[in-house]
Amino acid sequence: MKTIFNRFVADESGATAIEYGLIAALVSVAILGALSTMGTKLTNTFTAVNNSLK
Repeated sequence: MKTIFNRFVADESGATAIEYGLIAALVSVAILGALSTMGTKLTNTFTAVNNSLK
């Protein structure tokens, strides 16, 4: 039983997958934030252009 526990403690393959998942989540949150800000600015720009063409 002690051998199984020592092997379980030494196994880091699951930790790597979790780290990659956390990195992917962080990148996706950053992308969503950037796109949200850019979308608002783009909407304001198109509204200003539309108003100036009227």
